[in-house]
Amino acid sequence: MASHHPIMTRDELAAFLDREFPQIHVGGQTYFVDEVGPLSAKMRMTYHERHIRPGGTISGPAMMALADLTLYVAILAHIGPVALAVTTSLNFNFLRKPEQRDLIADCRLLKLGKRLAVGKVSIYSDSSSDVVCHATGTYSIPDRR
Repeated sequence: MASHHPIMTRDELAAFLDREFPQIHVGGQTYFVDEVGPLSAKMRMTYHERHIRPGGTISGPAMMALADLTLYVAILAHIGPVALAVTTSLNFNFLRKPEQRDLIADCRLLKLGKRLAVGKVSIYSDSSSDVVCHATGTYSIPDRR
């Protein structure tokens, strides 16, 4: 069973993402690990026009990527740098139009087992308490023997 306290720091997680997934920074870095804590992680996606869809709102796929990445970071913070942990399911509820500013994703792990991790992610426009997107997801954790 993984620890309920992080074993990787914010800086270690950021370095891991830079090393293992450099493609997420193509066109300039927009994803940042803000913090990790007991069964939690918080990330930021900086506002950029490449995330805008017609109608002037931040696109659903941009919010989906942020939620998935934040869930992944929360899990890795607690199990260590396991690049092959993979998403097995994601569910999204888009609740309101996000403002044209950075998005903050706050993840809480609900279950962290040996083979599966389940979490929820709430996404907010920066400086707002209104949830714009709520996601739940499950990850499969590979055998680490």
